[in-house]
Amino acid sequence: MIKPCWKPLVDGDGSWRGRDARRRWADPNGRVDGLFWYKDLGPHVNGEFSMAVIQANNLLEDQSQLESGSLGSLSSGPYGTFVGVYDGHGGPETSRFVNENLFPMLKKFASEYQEISADVIKKAFLATEEEFLSLVRHQWLDKPQIASVGTCCLVGVICNGLLYIANAGDSRVVLGRVDKTVKGITAIQLSTEHNANLESVRAELQLLHPDDPQIVVLKHEVWRVKGIIQVSRSIGDAYLKKSEFNKEPLLARFRLSEPFHKPILSPEPSIFVHKLNPKDQFLIFASDGLWEHLSNQEAVDIVHSYPRQGIARRLVKAALHVAAKKREMRYSDLKKIDRGVRRHFHDDITVVVVFIDLSSMNRTPSRSSNFSIRARGGVPTSANS
Repeated sequence: MIKPCWKPLVDGDGSWRGRDARRRWADPNGRVDGLFWYKDLGPHVNGEFSMAVIQANNLLEDQSQLESGSLGSLSSGPYGTFVGVYDGHGGPETSRFVNENLFPMLKKFASEYQEISADVIKKAFLATEEEFLSLVRHQWLDKPQIASVGTCCLVGVICNGLLYIANAGDSRVVLGRVDKTVKGITAIQLSTEHNANLESVRAELQLLHPDDPQIVVLKHEVWRVKGIIQVSRSIGDAYLKKSEFNKEPLLARFRLSEPFHKPILSPEPSIFVHKLNPKDQFLIFASDGLWEHLSNQEAVDIVHSYPRQGIARRLVKAALHVAAKKREMRYSDLKKIDRGVRRHFHDDITVVVVFIDLSSMNRTPSRSSNFSIRARGGVPTSANS
């Protein structure tokens, strides 16, 4: 018997859409199938969404959430949809922390400033970072390795016809847009990535740290910041933010030989604001585990070619088929590999597909419209996904 490897949190039933919608959006908690968790279709105030996660690590390091309805602490709004994908590294602690704390921070600042804006989202990122660093400081003596745990952080907010994308790390969001001049659908990447394998990121790091010839190091054909980590922006990773956490009792492999006087990694997100238009059909938010195996265009083609129901799960399975083929094995054999060992074949993969209904943005949702779902990992006893 397989114990559930997920503990989804759901609030709200989407009842503002009626009985037919409730049948269409069955299973408000999502479903579990071995190392898979998925919510095949659900409502948000600006349309519908599909969500899926596959675990590869021994402890799931990806976390994700969708919050729809009020984006502030007050009943007056603002209203919209919030999507978060948090790809942890070094452990699950930071991604879990962000999954619990980033959206409440956003609501706090949105209420304080009475709006959603790029500045409000940035403040939410930085406040969440400070809260986590305070936690690291509190646990430092008893649990020093928490200083080496971090997460990429990709957020999308739809509010008042605008789409805000904020990213720190190398997760990605891609827009699917129809264009009569082009057959099919066009993929448009909206997020800026912060991975040292990108020449622009290495140039940025070298500009910020001109006196450090080892700020980026090529190791085993992979560029890494200080020879340790690929991403240049994240939440957490306190050992590369504050020198007080880069010493014993931290493990030697994380300690730098020379002290540093300013943060090496940054928690500040790159933010992009886009006015949605009728050509914008859907958004694919995903951790880099998906993009390692599917191109932007391949992903949007899949979403455009199949029904909405279960489309996020279909994307994950498409990536797994590619991962299996790369290792010259069958997908059916990959499915038999348990968590932990599975990480040698692919990463944790999180996908949230958000379909956009511009007509719904002219309606003011009621408080009963609030919908919340978070996929959080547990420990399964065996694999079958």
